[in-house]
Amino acid sequence: MRTIHSLLRLLIATVLFISAGNTVYGKSLPKKREFRGAWIQCVNGQFQGIGTQEMQRTLRYQLDELQKDGVNAIIFQVRAECDALYPSKYEPWSKFLTGRQGMPPSPYWDPLQWMIDECHKRGMELHAWINPYRAKTKTTSQLASNHIAVTHPERIFSYDGLYILNPALPENRDYICKVVDDLVSRYDIDGLHIDDYFYPYPAAGQSLPDQSDYLRDRRGFTNVKDWRRDNVDLFIKQLGESIHRRKPWVKFGVSPFGIYRNQKSDPRNGSRTNGLQNYDDLYADVLKWVNNGWIDYCVPQIYWEIGNRAADYRELIGWWNRHAGNRPLFIGEDVLRTVKYADPQNPASHQLPAKHRLHRQSANVQGTVLWYAKAAVDNPGNYGTLLRTDYWRYPALQPLMPFIDDDAPGKPKKVKAKREHDGYYLTWKAPKGKDWKDEAHRYVVYRFLPGEPINTDDPSKIVGMPYDNRLRLNYKEGKDKYTYVVTALDRMSNESAGKKKKVKL
Repeated sequence: MRTIHSLLRLLIATVLFISAGNTVYGKSLPKKREFRGAWIQCVNGQFQGIGTQEMQRTLRYQLDELQKDGVNAIIFQVRAECDALYPSKYEPWSKFLTGRQGMPPSPYWDPLQWMIDECHKRGMELHAWINPYRAKTKTTSQLASNHIAVTHPERIFSYDGLYILNPALPENRDYICKVVDDLVSRYDIDGLHIDDYFYPYPAAGQSLPDQSDYLRDRRGFTNVKDWRRDNVDLFIKQLGESIHRRKPWVKFGVSPFGIYRNQKSDPRNGSRTNGLQNYDDLYADVLKWVNNGWIDYCVPQIYWEIGNRAADYRELIGWWNRHAGNRPLFIGEDVLRTVKYADPQNPASHQLPAKHRLHRQSANVQGTVLWYAKAAVDNPGNYGTLLRTDYWRYPALQPLMPFIDDDAPGKPKKVKAKREHDGYYLTWKAPKGKDWKDEAHRYVVYRFLPGEPINTDDPSKIVGMPYDNRLRLNYKEGKDKYTYVVTALDRMSNESAGKKKKVKL
């Protein structure tokens, strides 16, 4: 009887293993292309007044740990309230950096440039994150003399303790685009990212002070809500065009609130939820931006848990997967909430495994962004451990964006293995390229054992993704034979054919 029970358990385990589909030996099969991001925010004050050395130490530690977790993109907040975490000729230094708005850091440094360098060293993209309309947070009491709310108070309105750049004014759209153009032109960023602050979140008993603007310039609208949505539409379209006019390869991403519309507001296209709505409350018609191609990627903030009564994660990831597939779709994940709640189907586990399965079942979901970086680094519920040992244990290339560029560069040339003064290296020469679409931006190095089929679709064979034209190898006694394959990536991660080299290590 005991033998029969053992065989039965083995049969059940085998069936469960096969039905899982995306697992091997109890682990998931990571994708070769996936956006694996993490938000690093300043507005929470984590860097405020701690000084240059301590901030660099903190960021370096976070980046090291996130790299181990498999993160391949950092979204770094550089403009929280019409200020800057970089030297700007238009806006003052941020109080979230130095403790007082307008005061430069001491010792002097440029946090944005430093982060670009540190991220690229680790094979990560850097997306500069700005809050477009917010001009003052509730906690700020002193503004610098060159702040927009001081120099042009007529272009600002107050709401619930905030200052907001009035979205109705064309000069504010132009101003934000000017600030972004300056940033994009001076820095080698991979993306420009805005979050969910468009018109302010509704506050009880308060109304938006824009009736006179509406009456002065209706533009044919008979409904003030449609007019407000059009104000934001005009800005989104203009900003995307401005970014791509300066640098076509810089990705323009938006991270909206997690609910577009509730079914009670839109029975046909709404989600089965009951919460704040992008379309109706923030005047953000995110689906229009996705379907018109005005943005390059979308990261809805689905911060709730599976089973939430007002906003069920399962319902929302399915909704975004069905409705927002015209541009790469990444999911904004709340790390702490994910580990706080048990999986309804498996009370012994938190919700990361279940959420990961939902990602894999959603054909249009091409990545994840972690809210927030420090939470992942702190590793609650072994969240980071699961990423680095299972879900993100192999490197991943960025998702393709053929609507920007779909031509791969030429393959690398003259791959060699040679000893240098500080070690043994695999080196190569860049392929020829006429412009940014054809030039190699970085490389992928794969390693295969003798007799092993060459399969560059297998991310487990990736041993490096350097920006330089070389990779250090672990040389021992020259007895072990390997085949290395080097491919080139352009700025949009289109991958070339591979160039092979047999090496003895």
